[in-house]
Amino acid sequence: MAALKLGLAQGYWGAAPQPNFVEMAQEAEKLGYDSVWSAETWGNDAFTPLAWIGANTETIKLGTAVVQLSGRTPTSCAMHALTLDMLSNGRLILGLGVSGPQVVEGWYGQPFPKPLARTREYIDIIRQVFAREERVTNPGPHYPMPYGGEDGMGLGKPLKPMVHPLRNKIPIYLGAEGPKNIALSTEIADGWLPLFYNPYDESVYASSLTNTKPDFQIAQMVTVNITDDIDAGLLGVKHFLSLYVGGMGAKGTNFHKNLFERMGYADEAEQIQNLFFEGKRDEAARVIPDELADAMALIGPKDRIRDRLQAWNDSKVTTLLVATTDKQQLRDMAELIL
Repeated sequence: MAALKLGLAQGYWGAAPQPNFVEMAQEAEKLGYDSVWSAETWGNDAFTPLAWIGANTETIKLGTAVVQLSGRTPTSCAMHALTLDMLSNGRLILGLGVSGPQVVEGWYGQPFPKPLARTREYIDIIRQVFAREERVTNPGPHYPMPYGGEDGMGLGKPLKPMVHPLRNKIPIYLGAEGPKNIALSTEIADGWLPLFYNPYDESVYASSLTNTKPDFQIAQMVTVNITDDIDAGLLGVKHFLSLYVGGMGAKGTNFHKNLFERMGYADEAEQIQNLFFEGKRDEAARVIPDELADAMALIGPKDRIRDRLQAWNDSKVTTLLVATTDKQQLRDMAELIL
């Protein structure tokens, strides 16, 4: 089994970026971390922070976790990717995801049809751009190239990128939660970015991962809090989990809640969502069982975390993405794993 790699998960910004986000990436690089990851929602984009980091580092890989498909056409996303990959001397990992209907329809003003079929088309087009072997074409229906709709001028022609990509096969990871979407990642992507992962019980993903290739990568974000106050540390994890289960989706369409149900926490998921809709966020967070929050994170004194790392080493996960803004936590995790 390959050694577990470490990455730094910087997430999305909220109101503003963390003031030390470049310093954190530089420290991670010095410590031997394999990668640093940036996210996007309906605020900052994922590429620009990585460009800033890439200009101030030399070797650490730059991952998007994740770029939302509806935010860019496939060729626009490919342009961003090959540009950043070239400027960083081949360090990009392109993480992609469909997001959800609330964001896609509410923020991007687009419909949310057939996410699997759209993802397959999107990635095929991106790979055509990276390969630069033929002019890029796609019959559709989601991303027809050239565009042939009746409202067009009929003048579109297939093109190849003017830029010669530094790498013709930039790694692509899929952010996925549903069983079919995870299975799709093993078929058409180089890796998978789960949102929630329990290394003590991987059964919920077993059927979706039956066809993984030997070099398939799984990069999982893990909240790390080296502290003597385990209860307080777990409460922070519970707030994070309950936000997704209760607040990141509509009443009848919440992919995160669906995953919790498949993991065996259907009653808790329903209760969390109801409390969240009532504005009782603190109560919702406390519904998350201690053992579940503990399994998905690394909380406690350093010796306790050292013991609990064994489950991650034994799991299918290949990279732990450490979610922290504290340099000492970065150093402690490097000491424990690298």
